[in-house]
Amino acid sequence: MTFLMTDVVDSTALLHRLDDRYGQLLTDLRRLIRTAVRRAGGIEVDARADEYFAVFKGAPGAVQAALAIQHAVQDHPWTDGARVSLRAGIHSGRPTLTDAGYVGLAVHAVHRICSTAQGGQVVVSRAARSAVGSALAGQVRFDELGEHRLKGLPEPELLYVVARS
Repeated sequence: MTFLMTDVVDSTALLHRLDDRYGQLLTDLRRLIRTAVRRAGGIEVDARADEYFAVFKGAPGAVQAALAIQHAVQDHPWTDGARVSLRAGIHSGRPTLTDAGYVGLAVHAVHRICSTAQGGQVVVSRAARSAVGSALAGQVRFDELGEHRLKGLPEPELLYVVARS
């Protein structure tokens, strides 16, 4: 399974600026994200506050969805001219599906990987990069960011930032 997590950069400042109009911004943002996730074959797992969590059977779909989301966020005319910036993380692993949802290190890892991304970036783990293989050759490239120690994970994780070719 491959997980995609997104998070709005500096959402608290955005909330302060927009006040009660922030709800409409989140509604618009979730619509953009859900459309990209569905088109790429993903399934929504959770949408809480300004975070969004989805699962894909394959890593190529997760990467395509994340890039489509970033493009849609950049092009969208946001409420009151707000500047919305999203970070995205992708990780492939073997979670356990329980009645409470997906659990396991893969779920924690995607959250940590997402938190390393800057606004507008899609960051993927070594496992996700390997799972993509050559499926997106000529469409995207993976620029190595080096190994990162991610809170709570036993080993450093080699990360890559995804860019269109």
